[in-house]
Amino acid sequence: MNMLEVRHLKVWDQKSHNVIIHNSSFQLKAGQCLAIVGESGSGKSVTCRSLMRLNKPGIQQSGEIVFKGEYLNQLSDKEMRKRRGRNIGMILQNGMRAFDPSSVVGVHCKETLREHFGWSKSEIEEKMTKAMERVLLKHPMELLNKYPYQLSGGMLQRLMIALALVLSPDIIIADEPTTALDTISQFEVVEQLMGLRESTGCSMLFVSHDLGVVQKIADEVLVMRHGEIVESGTTQAVFSEAQHPYTRYLVSTRRELGANFNMMMQEDNMC
Repeated sequence: MNMLEVRHLKVWDQKSHNVIIHNSSFQLKAGQCLAIVGESGSGKSVTCRSLMRLNKPGIQQSGEIVFKGEYLNQLSDKEMRKRRGRNIGMILQNGMRAFDPSSVVGVHCKETLREHFGWSKSEIEEKMTKAMERVLLKHPMELLNKYPYQLSGGMLQRLMIALALVLSPDIIIADEPTTALDTISQFEVVEQLMGLRESTGCSMLFVSHDLGVVQKIADEVLVMRHGEIVESGTTQAVFSEAQHPYTRYLVSTRRELGANFNMMMQEDNMC
C-alpha cells in the first residue's frame, strides 16, 4: 500500500518562469522510509515544501499529490492546514525556524496540540513531558518555558521529534534534520528518528545529502539532480549497483571521503 503518491510534480517560479522541479513522480510505501538525496540546489527541499503546500508566494506547482487516496492538491487552504502536523508532520533542517522566536517553545507545542486535539493544558503538558523524556530531554517543563535561542540545535530537533511522537502522524517529512548539528547530535537525532518510526509505525520521507545517514535509515532512495529524479531503487541497489553517472559520482565521493577520514584517524593515532 502506498501512503503517498506524487504524480508529475512540476514546480516553477511564476515571475521568471524558471522550472525548479521537472515532472517528478514517486511513491512512499506504508511503514517505509524513502530518502531523497542530491547536492544543494537539486530540488530536495522544494519537493518537501510542495508536498505540504508551503512554498513561498510566487512559486507555483502542478501535478497530483495523493495521501491515502485523498488529493491534497485539491484541498482548500483550511483543509490543508488540518493535514499538516496531524497527518503529515515535518521536521525542519534548522530547528530555530520551527518556533516563534518571541515565545517560549511550549507555546508552539500547546497551540499545535490544542488545534488538532482540543486537549486541556494539563493533558498537553502530561503528554509532552512523557514524549520529551522518551527522546532523552531532561527537565521537560523547564525546557518548555525557554525561548528557542536558549536551546541548542540538537535539543530543538529532539523537541520537534517529541511533538511528532504526540501527534503520531501517518507521514514524517524530515528535511535535512542533521545538517546543522555536530557529529554527536547528528547520531542522537538519527537514533530518535528511527525510534519515532518504530514506535508510531509512520512512513518517513528523509531528505539528506549525507549518504552515510541515508544508508543507515532508508529503505528506498531517490536521487535528484537539477530538479529531476535521475535514479531510484532500494537503498542497497542504489549504493551497490548505481546506474546513473551522477549517482555513481555521489557514492564514490562518499567512499573517498570515508577513506580519507579513516587515514587521517590512523595518522593521528600514530602521532
